[in-house]
Amino acid sequence: MGKTISEKILSKASGKDAYAGDIVVAEVHAAMAHDGTALLAIEAFEEMRGEKLWNPSRVFLVLDHVAPSATEAFSKVHMRMRDFATRHRANFYEVGSGICHQLMVESGYVQPGRIIVGADSHTCTYGALGSFATGIGSTEMAAVFLSGKLWFKVPETMRVIWKGSLPYMVTPKDVILKTIGTVKADGATYQTIEFRGSAIDEMSVEGRLTLCNMAVEMGAKTGIVEPDKKTCEYLQSHGAKSEKPIVGDHDAQYAQTLNFDASELEPQVACPHQVENAKLVSSIEGVKVDQVFLGSCTNGRIEDLRLAAEILKGKKVAKGVRMIVIPASRKVYLQALKEGLVEVFVESGGMVCNPGCGPCVGAHQGILAQGEVCVSTSNRNFKGRMGCMDAEIYLVSPATAAATAISGEITDPRRLKIR
Repeated sequence: MGKTISEKILSKASGKDAYAGDIVVAEVHAAMAHDGTALLAIEAFEEMRGEKLWNPSRVFLVLDHVAPSATEAFSKVHMRMRDFATRHRANFYEVGSGICHQLMVESGYVQPGRIIVGADSHTCTYGALGSFATGIGSTEMAAVFLSGKLWFKVPETMRVIWKGSLPYMVTPKDVILKTIGTVKADGATYQTIEFRGSAIDEMSVEGRLTLCNMAVEMGAKTGIVEPDKKTCEYLQSHGAKSEKPIVGDHDAQYAQTLNFDASELEPQVACPHQVENAKLVSSIEGVKVDQVFLGSCTNGRIEDLRLAAEILKGKKVAKGVRMIVIPASRKVYLQALKEGLVEVFVESGGMVCNPGCGPCVGAHQGILAQGEVCVSTSNRNFKGRMGCMDAEIYLVSPATAAATAISGEITDPRRLKIR
């Protein structure tokens, strides 16, 4: 019987001929924690009397969730992380470097066929490069720091096929919001979601990162895209030599197969307070907004900034609307400066902040007030997500975010004929 990509990766890493449902102990290729989760991992590591990391070159610590620090408490967390990274010679990303998930794919260490774990639920992002990547708890992370291994139950795989081509102003974010709206929040619990089809083939790797980033919003263990020529080119552009990709067998067994037609897709909006509450943007146009956030590990890459800047160029952010733009990394920020995108955002009335998570987690930037409405390109819209239990968050694509910033109300980007 053939194997899925996940079954092959976990079999190789564990040295066991494994299929869905089997329990394996697998070698981990890289482990990441950020300032929201690393302290617990460090404390657990020390409680386990850890003296050294199993492989310092494979451990990554990132300051991104509350960066720069907003409180003395977080400053102490940052200090502990700096000290731990220095003592144990781990890879360390200082304030201003960017978001952990963007930094990991830029580092060149995320590669096809590898197992990557992160103390963050959106670690599944890296599946866009053909790796098996998943979020784990901080205590589990401490065990990985010590041993370089972790047990896994091999997940079943759901195959999600998107045929056709994406229409004008319809983006990978719309693809994943539609998928989540169909599968629902618990429809893929502890499964791998394999994204396939001509629409996926046509997407850039940055678009695929958006897809895999939100696989966890369906309860999935990870999302994954089979590596292709674009994957290799992306890795080479970041100074990495691509390893031999692992692909699924034609006779692999799937728990379920879903088929969608990208040519029929329209811009989507995930309405408060659930990601699965996806609707056509045309059905909710006119909702007044107070804030627009363009960024996050979902949509803070250069491709996203280019699209939004194309829409905003020569226009102004509506009166009474705050637009916050945050590049996903320093590398993205510098590229946006080079291309004049930052100038477009600033001239339009938006504000560009340092690379990091920003408003997404609701800890220190762009916190909402009671009754306010935010349109965001991030991945979650739960109550309190942006720091206020009585605010509303609508999840959209960069195109819809830019169109909304101009009009001051949720707007279908197809109305703006810019091409």
